[in-house]
Amino acid sequence: MITPEIPVLQESTNETTIHSDVTGEFEDPEAKGRKRRARGPGRPPTAKKARRIPGEKGRAGAGGRASQGKANGHHQQNGEIEPVTLFEVVKMGKSAMQSVVDDWIESYKQDRDIALLDLINFFIQCSGCKGTVRIEMFRNMQNTEIIRKMTEEFDEDSGDYPLTMPGPQWKKFRTNFCEFIGVLIRQCQYSIIYDEYMMDTVISLLTGLSDSQVRAFRHTSTLAAMKLMTALVNVALNLSIHQDNTQRQYEAERNKMIGKRANDRLELLLQKRKELQENQDEIENMMNSVFKGIFVHRYRDAISEIRAICIEEIGVWMKSYSDAFLNDSYLKYVGWTLHDRQGEVRLKCLKALQSLYTNKELFPKLELFTNRFKDRIVSMTLDKEYDVAVEAIRLVTLILQGSEEALSNEDCENVYHLVYSAHRPVAVAAGEFLNKKLFSRHDPQAEEAYAKSRGRHSPNGNLLKMLVLFFLESELHEHAAYLVDSLWESSQELLKDWECMVELLLEEPIQGEEGMTDRQETALIELMVCTIRQAAEAHPPVGRGTGKRVLTAKERKTQIDDRTKLTEQFIVALPMMLGKYSADSEKVANLLQIPQFFDLELYSTGRMEKHLDALLKQTKFVVEKHIESDVLESCSKTYNILCSEEYTIQNRVNIARSQMIDELVERFSQSVEDLLQEGEEADDDDIYNVLSTLKRLTAFHNAHDLTKWELFGNCYRLLKSGIELGSMPEQIVVQALQCCHYSILWQLVKTAEGSPTKEEQLGLRKTLKAFCIVCQHCLTNVNPSVKEQAFMLLCDLLMIFSHQLTTGGRDGLKPIVYSPDTGLQSELLSFIMDHVFIDQDEESQSMEGDEEDEANKIEALHKRRNLLAGFCKLIIYDVVDMNAAADIFKHYMKYYNDYGDIIKETLSKTRQIDKIQCAKTLILSLQQLFNELVQEQGPNLDRSSAHVSGIKELARRFALTFGLDQIKTREAVATLHKDGIEFAFKYQNPNGPEYPPPNLAFLEILGEFSSKLLRQDKKTVHAYLEKFMSEHMMERREDIWLPLISYRNSLLTGGEDDRMSVISGGSSSKASSIRSKKGRPPLNKRRTEEENVDNSWMNRNDTIQTPGILHPPQLTSTVMRENPRQPAEHNIEDQESERGSESDFVQNPQMQIPWLGQHKLEEAHRKDRVAMNYMKARGGVRQSVRSHSHSLMEDDAEPIFEDVMMSSRGQLEDMNEEFEDTMVIDLPPSRNRRERAELRPDFFDSTAIMEDDSGFGMPMF
Repeated sequence: MITPEIPVLQESTNETTIHSDVTGEFEDPEAKGRKRRARGPGRPPTAKKARRIPGEKGRAGAGGRASQGKANGHHQQNGEIEPVTLFEVVKMGKSAMQSVVDDWIESYKQDRDIALLDLINFFIQCSGCKGTVRIEMFRNMQNTEIIRKMTEEFDEDSGDYPLTMPGPQWKKFRTNFCEFIGVLIRQCQYSIIYDEYMMDTVISLLTGLSDSQVRAFRHTSTLAAMKLMTALVNVALNLSIHQDNTQRQYEAERNKMIGKRANDRLELLLQKRKELQENQDEIENMMNSVFKGIFVHRYRDAISEIRAICIEEIGVWMKSYSDAFLNDSYLKYVGWTLHDRQGEVRLKCLKALQSLYTNKELFPKLELFTNRFKDRIVSMTLDKEYDVAVEAIRLVTLILQGSEEALSNEDCENVYHLVYSAHRPVAVAAGEFLNKKLFSRHDPQAEEAYAKSRGRHSPNGNLLKMLVLFFLESELHEHAAYLVDSLWESSQELLKDWECMVELLLEEPIQGEEGMTDRQETALIELMVCTIRQAAEAHPPVGRGTGKRVLTAKERKTQIDDRTKLTEQFIVALPMMLGKYSADSEKVANLLQIPQFFDLELYSTGRMEKHLDALLKQTKFVVEKHIESDVLESCSKTYNILCSEEYTIQNRVNIARSQMIDELVERFSQSVEDLLQEGEEADDDDIYNVLSTLKRLTAFHNAHDLTKWELFGNCYRLLKSGIELGSMPEQIVVQALQCCHYSILWQLVKTAEGSPTKEEQLGLRKTLKAFCIVCQHCLTNVNPSVKEQAFMLLCDLLMIFSHQLTTGGRDGLKPIVYSPDTGLQSELLSFIMDHVFIDQDEESQSMEGDEEDEANKIEALHKRRNLLAGFCKLIIYDVVDMNAAADIFKHYMKYYNDYGDIIKETLSKTRQIDKIQCAKTLILSLQQLFNELVQEQGPNLDRSSAHVSGIKELARRFALTFGLDQIKTREAVATLHKDGIEFAFKYQNPNGPEYPPPNLAFLEILGEFSSKLLRQDKKTVHAYLEKFMSEHMMERREDIWLPLISYRNSLLTGGEDDRMSVISGGSSSKASSIRSKKGRPPLNKRRTEEENVDNSWMNRNDTIQTPGILHPPQLTSTVMRENPRQPAEHNIEDQESERGSESDFVQNPQMQIPWLGQHKLEEAHRKDRVAMNYMKARGGVRQSVRSHSHSLMEDDAEPIFEDVMMSSRGQLEDMNEEFEDTMVIDLPPSRNRRERAELRPDFFDSTAIMEDDSGFGMPMF
């Protein structure tokens, strides 16, 4: 029997053993052999004995080793002693693992006890334990006692051990550790593993360590056991192959004629088959012991790394030896673990399953598992961990490849929509699924035949139509770029078939064939443009990826080739497509984006100027035919790209553009004259002529310098006429404002780049001023679009022409700097108040009855946010006085959801510019709110009303923005209090001095900032407050004087009593005086800084003096409180846990450590660790932990698996009917397991543990 105890030195079955005199409390070796060879019901016991090992007679005594060239476990070379323990050799990894294992096997043949002692210490040291198992311990102690002894050797202060240590050295160690175990079993597979001693010892040790409370032991031994199991699986697989070969040889020999049959060979083959069967039984026993004793308990360990190891290895077993392991008895563990709470474990499950589903021959064995856990796998495509979601999609793709019937349409649709995911790996994986599902089920020969019958060069026509249908059915037309990017890696050949796309768009449907609809053609053009962009730019669309990465040489070559290919294709095809779809604005706008991805050199090198002329002709025709902004913008960009100076076609394009602009300007000038002459009598045709021409010119003025055509004059005339007569159509005004804005900016570009004269600069400033006056008049226009356009243009121009213009060595531009006067600032602020801070009810009423009400509300909110952000920029860059921000700050709470981020950022930036002025602005905003409230409710405010509470809450929020560093904000906070006090006593009560001032209630609001004052500053502020107080006020205690009383009390907190507490705090209460040393300046330096700051802010008032000696402020620690959610029993358990237990290695995330009480907490933890009684924990606590189901494996209050746990016996029985065990554990449970089985029920099903009664003990429900 393989017991959980380490076999001690015993009387060997080999007569040459020299340890036969060892006696005592050791098990009888014959009894052990009988237990290990015990078989299940119906299986006859085998009489297999331990084999003799050659060279056993030369074994040395127990106290030393007789290996040549070694002394006391060390090499001796040139008089130097080099340590050569197994741990050090594996850690260094300098020797080949084969030679290391061969050396150990040689020592095992000489003295197996000493060799096993080396192996035991190897596992102990790999766990990070500093202790060493001595030969006396090996002989006289049971394994639980040895493990308990080793537990005490762990380092108290460090939670690291080799498997968790960072760095390449330890990463390599893990690899070497796993390789060593695999090579060891492989080298011992023909003799040593069958000697009934070596494997018994190793498995017993690993079983005991895996049940330890110490995470390092548990983690290391589980990894070793799983790798050992993997090696045993390989041995079993080889034995199975040999058995099959032997059986075939035996059958072939037996089937021969009697005369030709060799009886000796038959007997030899029969004996070999019997020996192989015995070996197979031995290996099966070992595997069952590891699986039952370690895996079934550790696959649900509290530590996710341990669970991941188990799941990863069981996947290897099922893949390598599918005949034995690929059945429902083992698959169920992977299925259950799909519900694990840790993404790392779920990821291992999916990768293990992927390795199985990759082999189509295994699908029949996976059928039941697929039906049972398919829904869970499909749901994991939406996992919160992106890595898990990606692997889940890949697994679903493998399931689809194996059997399309396994997935329903609903399952597929759950994956389809992920192609639009913002996370690119998820989208690419979903794209691969979509490609397999939709684009891999066609008959190539039939497609080619159909393409030839239609005269097409590509057979991908039907696939492209299917892609278009998918895109339209997804109803996410604005995300075409995302769809293309998702399919780019899996369907690149299809997406780059631009020739087929052009053929589909240009061909006419034949009689009896249904052609593409208008909607489908639009979608195909959109997808085609996205594929062109993806090929030309070679990076994902905006929103995917972390930015543009550097392309490799291969990717760069592919990009160049693709760009050349698409240029050659569309240089010819684009003019034809523009001609066909010239009347459709949406199609034309998309098609005109294609030239920006051309390799324009091909026009000249390929002698394709005629196609350029055709493109320019069609583009001009589009400009004349459309007035939609997106179409005109695309045309403008096309001309801008074709006019690039580095290309030889620039002159040809420039001439064509100039001719078109000349025609537009002439037409515009004439239509403006006609419109102004007719005045109010202008008809719709005159208005349309002006508007259409102005839209075209404005769109081109955005990307082209049209200043030589002097468009500003006519546009300004239109605006002046509109102001004077008030009858100008709103669209004309909006376009004229935009065109004037572009004209001014292009003049600024010329001025900044050239050497303008003084007159030119003054002329530009005069033009700017005149335009600003027009915009200022437009702020009062009745039309919202005109007002918003004028406001945004004003904000932009004031920013551009502010004092920032002269930075960077551009002092020559100082004459054109323009600053807004007070009147303009007031109008801008009033506009914000009237159009941004509006009630939601008013907005809802204005949009009532709209079919797209919600979408319109969102769009309106974006507009208002842009307006507010434009004005806040003026405040931040000191274009508008900071006091204007008070009207914005006061709306911080009321409009927090809509504009909270903008207002908070403005507050932060203004504080960086000027802390004191920012504080004055904050108190001003509170004063404005207070005055508004007094006007509404009168001087006798209800202090308990919601309005007063709202102002106080706003003040509290403002106070929080000052942060924790009171030194930096000292002067600003003091100034705020000074202004607040002056405001409170600004007016006297008209009824007489015995009545409180009208603004006295403001002190209650001001008190929210008292906590931000330093102690010595509180005294100074209190003295300043007393200047305004008469003796009569100090004596009043009525409710109406409560604001003054509460404010005085907030300032008196931290007086002499507090200063005394600083002196006595060290002896009276450490909790009130301990503070974090992090970031604490030297005391003398801090006092100097405080004196300097203190002497600066209040010295403006000569009557107020600050204290000469400044005491550092008292900082008290926050009281530590227990987490109410944590049961008391957990606290007890933490205190009594063994050294190196999970509580020492894992930090409790629920514990909140106050920064002022950090040292106190560390001191308390140190004392607790010193006071731990490890002997008591080793003797009694572990037994009580097991008895009360609080072992580390069962420490979580919640089940590791959430969905798969059944809550009724009926459901458990249903699961049992589907999963039947095929592997019988024929070893009785150990004593520890029997105790655990008696104490706890099995929360799975009785057969799920393969007749093992050991419960898991984790609270599950």
